[in-house]
Amino acid sequence: MEYVAWAQRPALRRPVMVTAFEGWNDAGDAATLAARYLRDLWDAAPVASIDAEEFYDFSSTRPTVRLADGVTREIVWPANDVYAVQLPDSAHDVVFLLGTEPQLRWRTYCEQVIAIARDLGVELVVTLGALLADVPHSRPVQVIGTAASPDIVTRYDLQHSRYEGPTGIVGVLHDALAREGFPCVSLWAAVPAYLPAVPSPKAALALVERTSAVLDAPVLTAGLEIATASYEREMDAAVDSDDELSAYLSRLEELADDGDPDDDLGLDGMELDGMGLGLDDDLDDAASRRGQGLVEEVERFLRNQREE
Repeated sequence: MEYVAWAQRPALRRPVMVTAFEGWNDAGDAATLAARYLRDLWDAAPVASIDAEEFYDFSSTRPTVRLADGVTREIVWPANDVYAVQLPDSAHDVVFLLGTEPQLRWRTYCEQVIAIARDLGVELVVTLGALLADVPHSRPVQVIGTAASPDIVTRYDLQHSRYEGPTGIVGVLHDALAREGFPCVSLWAAVPAYLPAVPSPKAALALVERTSAVLDAPVLTAGLEIATASYEREMDAAVDSDDELSAYLSRLEELADDGDPDDDLGLDGMELDGMGLGLDDDLDDAASRRGQGLVEEVERFLRNQREE
């Protein structure tokens, strides 16, 4: 663990690691929003972090400057942070890895994650992802769960992935963990390809619910449910203002209503080719701002929960 800095090493009961990464595997910010929601809802504590120095091209993924207390200037590097929480109502405690997809030395990066999982005694890893697909925002979100092990497929009612093609850090990490003997579950939510820049609390909610089922742990989802209702209203209004997109949505709804429930949607974060339709620039910017506002609404809900 050459690049891991530890804050603490808690004693955990049969922990499950939940991972999510900003970037290619995070359409609509759904995977990271889901993981952050669970981390904050359960008030997970910082455990460790992976040093960004060796894994990023900082001219592409730039650090940011912020003012602490409006005065002190500090640099914020791409985060790869580990959190842990004990869940008395579950047979498993939970470890979260929230990161930014690295650009360099992926195999070395995976070695750091594997070492953390081994040091904390992780029994199962759940990787979260979200992909752009030809799906309508007005229908239930399809979440596909896959695993390599037949036993895990049966235990959690998953599928064997049929995807072939380019992959992201989620796919590489999943493979590396499996090779080291860690049982792995990969959960993917489908996000509308015509809303690529809009954060999707609806897809995040679907991932949270499926993760909760894997963990067999109850989860309060009210914050995401409220944001999802607002998301659907806002996106309906945005689409209704564009006749071409409205017609396209109607066709997607027909396909979704008649579709194959076992379609794996081209897993591993492959952005499926649509019909070249999307919101125009003004609508896209407005929809994206609305979506970001919904994420902030979820964060306010979680803060209020912790204060209560």
